[in-house]
Amino acid sequence: MSEKRIIYADNAATTPLKKVALDAMMPYLTEQFGNPSGIYSYSKNAKNAIDESRAKIANAINAAEPSEILFTGSGSEGDNWAFKGIADIKKNKGKHIITSAIEHHAIIHTCDWLKTKGYDITYIPVDKYGRVDPKDVEAAIRSDTILISIIMANNEIGTIEPIAEIGIIAKTHKILFHTDAVQAAGHIPIDVQALNVDLLTISGHKFGGPKGIGVLYIKKGIRLTPLIHGGQQERNMRGGTENVAGIVGLAVALEDSVKHMQENTIKIRTISKKVITGLLKIPYTQLTGDPINRLPGTASFTFNFIEGESIMLMLNLNGICASSGSACSSGSLDPSHVLMAIGLPHEIAHGSVRLTFNEQNTEADADYIIEKIPTIIDKLREMSPVWEDHLKESKKKIVMV
Repeated sequence: MSEKRIIYADNAATTPLKKVALDAMMPYLTEQFGNPSGIYSYSKNAKNAIDESRAKIANAINAAEPSEILFTGSGSEGDNWAFKGIADIKKNKGKHIITSAIEHHAIIHTCDWLKTKGYDITYIPVDKYGRVDPKDVEAAIRSDTILISIIMANNEIGTIEPIAEIGIIAKTHKILFHTDAVQAAGHIPIDVQALNVDLLTISGHKFGGPKGIGVLYIKKGIRLTPLIHGGQQERNMRGGTENVAGIVGLAVALEDSVKHMQENTIKIRTISKKVITGLLKIPYTQLTGDPINRLPGTASFTFNFIEGESIMLMLNLNGICASSGSACSSGSLDPSHVLMAIGLPHEIAHGSVRLTFNEQNTEADADYIIEKIPTIIDKLREMSPVWEDHLKESKKKIVMV
């Protein structure tokens, strides 16, 4: 019996660990196990590895100093820390925060929590491609605004936001500016100084690093409330023994991704463009997100008259790993807040699929996806009462004409 073919096209969810990252991590998982806080030379090896990793990450995003890099346990932790830390430090100045309608749930849910503490949140709308207009951000600024946070590249539809323009606005108005760069880091160039960002979130497993390790860039001179009290780690702001192997793996993976970004982007764009062209031939199919200014590996679609959950089940049976923008698979009947924000009606937003590629994917993967998905869509539509109603309505219109 032949082995079932598996096509992994969900790299926005997580990526396979790069070999260079694993190789760099191994010594700190085995013989170099010292606690970085120790005073003996054996521990100094671990501390030196952290220091070197901090410098590599600072270089990758053009931070002014390695000390501006603080390690976290995830992207969600970094987002929470940025919002809650700034909210607490700046509460005497004001309690107004500006963000977008298409942020990751780590920010949306943090804002919900902050609202219970008396903070006022303004959610900037987006256009049909998921783009934030910098003018809308500036118009939302008030005298009590303490933070602006706009996602760098959306995790569902891949749209890249005008972060540099918004950064100038924030700087002009002397308001702190944070961006969630979890989906962007390692895939598009990031220069924190050119972008005028004060805080930036990264997660290691989105670009070939390990899970359970992230970064919060905090520009020198900015204070945040400590996240974890207990030890002197991370400038006395996040106590606890450092995840040395994870830190080393993240740094090496990011460094490698930046080094090979141009060649990888060309390859990934070729694959995603092929898939986009092929799947848009299916009737009543739309590409979501900005058609041009998008992450190179993201191809997100809606297929009318069917639900994303059903598509996911059929894709899985055919060995294709993807995800749905609809939240129905997690027990909710509501479609994605991102798809609703770009103006899609409920019935269309429910039929969404996100395919995300990296440099390990091949054109053969694209061919297989283009071969299988049209058949899946046809089969599901044949079973759909909504599709049947659509056909009946279409026949009526033809008769009337």
